[in-house]
Amino acid sequence: MNLRKTGGNTNLLRFTTVGSVDDGKSTLIGRLLMETNNVFDDQIEAVEKIAKRKGEEGIDLSLLTDGLAAEREQGITIDVAYRYFQTSKRKFIIADTPGHVQYTRNMVTGASTANLAIILIDARKGILEQSRRHGFIASLLQVSHMIVAVNKIDLVDYSQEIFQSIVTEYDEYSRKLDIRDITYIPVSALEGDNVVSKSERTPWYEGSTVLHVLENVHIGSDLNLHDFRFPVQYVIRPDLNFRGYAGKIVTGTIYPGEEVVVLPSGLTSKVKTITTMDGDLSEAGAPESVVLSLEDEIDISRGDMIVRRQNLPLVERKIDVILCWMAEDPLVIGKNYFIKHTSRVVTGSIKKLVYMFDVNTLHRTDATEHNPFCELVKTLHKTDVETLMLNEIGRAEIEVTQPIIFDQYNKNRETGSFIIIDPDTNFTVGAGMIRGVVRSIEETIHVERKVSDAVTKAMNITPEKSFITLEEREEKNNHKSAVIWLTGLSGAGKSTIAKKLERALFNMGCSTAALDGDNLRHGLCKDLGFSGEERSENIRRVGEVAKAFCEQGSLVICTFISPLRSQREQVRALIPEGKFFEVFIHCSLKTCVKRDPKGLYQKAIDGEIPEFTGISSPYEEPLSPELIIDSEHRSVEENLNKIIEKLQSEGILKE
Repeated sequence: MNLRKTGGNTNLLRFTTVGSVDDGKSTLIGRLLMETNNVFDDQIEAVEKIAKRKGEEGIDLSLLTDGLAAEREQGITIDVAYRYFQTSKRKFIIADTPGHVQYTRNMVTGASTANLAIILIDARKGILEQSRRHGFIASLLQVSHMIVAVNKIDLVDYSQEIFQSIVTEYDEYSRKLDIRDITYIPVSALEGDNVVSKSERTPWYEGSTVLHVLENVHIGSDLNLHDFRFPVQYVIRPDLNFRGYAGKIVTGTIYPGEEVVVLPSGLTSKVKTITTMDGDLSEAGAPESVVLSLEDEIDISRGDMIVRRQNLPLVERKIDVILCWMAEDPLVIGKNYFIKHTSRVVTGSIKKLVYMFDVNTLHRTDATEHNPFCELVKTLHKTDVETLMLNEIGRAEIEVTQPIIFDQYNKNRETGSFIIIDPDTNFTVGAGMIRGVVRSIEETIHVERKVSDAVTKAMNITPEKSFITLEEREEKNNHKSAVIWLTGLSGAGKSTIAKKLERALFNMGCSTAALDGDNLRHGLCKDLGFSGEERSENIRRVGEVAKAFCEQGSLVICTFISPLRSQREQVRALIPEGKFFEVFIHCSLKTCVKRDPKGLYQKAIDGEIPEFTGISSPYEEPLSPELIIDSEHRSVEENLNKIIEKLQSEGILKE
């Protein structure tokens, strides 16, 4: 495998272990290290001496990772402990993170660079708040793979029933998370069951061991191979004959001769050479540190970013972010902080906190309910809060004095993340993930209507009103009109459910209209490609067509992946209140890839289809859909009845 062509080393897996206090994280890592022969003799001797001093027999495997004296004394993990080990198949970097609530910030640090997270759950205690909290944070940080290790299975007599109940409960919770791949494993870190070797004491478990999953999990598709991003760290000018720009390629690849643009100036040039300590390269990719020289003399300094001309990030001053607060002192709205983003440090302030997250329900939560004893927190309305305390997570709007160059975090973890530094103490007080540019739905619709109104006014176009009212049409149809918007991954079963739904409604005597993504791509939208802008335009056109059918009294069934929440909200804004039903067809990516009815996933994995939703392009699950349909575990008939019952309960259909 040419690692430069793949844009990264898939033989190196970074993973983090998380869980509640005393769930056995350090013991699990110690077991992995011991049984893969990655522990030195002097380490074992040191741990044995500690055991003898405490009057204990055997080796406490957790001491192999609990490196701080305070950790060994208390028997807990406080700091993030990084460990390295390897097997014949792969190399690993482990981040062992604390389980205490007060160390959530350390968990964020450990998971921020991880490909996979192991969440440990004590089989005796079941799923705790921290179990949900850590899954939620892993989802926010776009950790693509997760192992839920139900530990201490030996202490519940290797009960299959207890294991299955935990799997069922956590699987229900995880459906709300943006995790592509979850594996559940019953383990005993202390006894070694299903950690490195399959256990004979769990004959009912037919899955893989923890080590087998770690060695074989596919992370190649997690790499961002498309977006070349090179934040400049330093300008090198050893003599008058050479001027180079040193830095680390955070994502993508680059070749000499490629046309690039320097941001934020917008000046263009071509790559002349790619230089390292070992000489010039014919190509380079993330995460290599190199020196680029360009064919033209351009004023470039630290904090600028070199990118491909045809693949540009965003350059903005107002950004919409998810923020994790890491300081004892609460966040202060309006205070100037340093925002460190890639190699650029700018001054900025949090202008508004939109809401905080309730990690148990994943819903937005009132600040006063979340922290009733904090007098600094005042509730203006349900989603308007004024501070974040230590370890709290919320959505915020930030404005910086100079523009930063970024991608959305779900597309690029490297350029979509930042940290906040308090200028008074120079401490890191927060970490954030960029969702996009600050722009409300109202502003979006206002701008589009303004443009539309200007065009129609210039063309002297006046909309004509029908002589037949919507109420008359609904009375004749014997049902109300509505737009039923089916959204979900390719292969989730949207089209199958839509066809069955249309037939059922038709048999009930309803006036229906079906809008399918593939069909409209062959007609109304055949002039559109699949760039971000063209996909948004595709959904906009569909929304207008759906609106027209809805105004004619029909039940409009729309079947579109529509991966971005903003796209779906834009359509919702076109439809009268109470007539738009967002139906999330939930199905795990793993199952969708397995189904792959049109063979598209395989083509995307092979690199034949760029920007394919779920593989190289994100899907944003609905936060508050009218209905969630489980197409993975429930039959089409069950889901069909669920939709019809919803329409009846909302008064769209008569019961």
